[in-house]
Amino acid sequence: MAIVTFEAATRTYPNSHRPAVDGLDLEVRDGEFLVLVGPSGCGKTTTLRMLAGLENVDAGDISIDGKSVVNLAPRDRDIAMVFQNYALYPHMSVAQNMGFALRMAKVPKSEIDERVRAAAKILDIEEYLERKPRQLSGGQRQRVAMGRAIVRQPRVFLMDEPLSNLDAKLRVATRAEIAALQRNLGVTTLYVTHDQVEAMTMGDRVAVMKDGVLQQCDTPRALYDEPANVFVGGFIGSPSMNLLEGTVGDGGVRLGSTVIPVTESLPIPVGAPVTVGLRPESLALAPAGGGIPARVSMVEELGAEAFVHARPADGVGMAQNAESMIVARFEPRTAPATGELIHLRAKDGSMLLFDASSGDRIRARS
Repeated sequence: MAIVTFEAATRTYPNSHRPAVDGLDLEVRDGEFLVLVGPSGCGKTTTLRMLAGLENVDAGDISIDGKSVVNLAPRDRDIAMVFQNYALYPHMSVAQNMGFALRMAKVPKSEIDERVRAAAKILDIEEYLERKPRQLSGGQRQRVAMGRAIVRQPRVFLMDEPLSNLDAKLRVATRAEIAALQRNLGVTTLYVTHDQVEAMTMGDRVAVMKDGVLQQCDTPRALYDEPANVFVGGFIGSPSMNLLEGTVGDGGVRLGSTVIPVTESLPIPVGAPVTVGLRPESLALAPAGGGIPARVSMVEELGAEAFVHARPADGVGMAQNAESMIVARFEPRTAPATGELIHLRAKDGSMLLFDASSGDRIRARS
């Protein structure tokens, strides 16, 4: 096992005007499953490749157990990587694919066979050892790629969107298997995905990136409840957090002609613009005139719950780059109907405030 540390690690590609990864400070704890998540182009895969030695580190440092690896060849870093496309050799059997790196390292054949069979047993692919990759399903190929990493017994696992080629149902089942497998093996793991649901369900901690910069790294629950800025708040959660334009008023925050009470004092002056964050489950129906007015455009019936999409009225504006409608979660039997004018209130203590300019979280003083 190992501790991985990024210290102001930076990577700028040739002919690029800004770094793909900009001054990254991050520690992956011993045995931890840490997920890097963010939109396409945010630098998460580049971060993984820097650690693997597949990309240069232009500034800063990356170390494993306190030893810098930036000048080590990839083969000398004791890292195993699982790629998005599995990268299996089509002419080799499953067993040969899993043991290939060990053969290159001149490991005795008896030990290779022992490690391959042990990994195959863990992954429940023992019956496929003599098959070729083309004879396997996508999920089975993904397990073979995992097995190839496991047999090397590395200090660090790197996984670059390993589930992206699987269908939705298999992806849900396989992510649970990977998370359980990592916990059983106890190997420090850095996992990259663009899917925030995948990140939240798998990671011990989740690091959110945007434009090459780390925005926040914390437990899934902390990211959801206490986002550091409006980007994290809007990115984490499905459906996304509702982000509305507001103004600080006396005793509350004004949304159009509606005022949401705030009992604590805010560290910004009356009249200052703010972005108001409200999770779908933070909203409830209010009497007419007692909340945010909105016209229901669509109701998503999902069996155990219903999501109501409503267009705000009475001068209530959605924040820039946010969704155009408010989404509220209801019990399916109490959901309003399409076309209905409803009023929504924020449940006590559920409203989050962000600076309208910087996007940083505003915390009330008790």
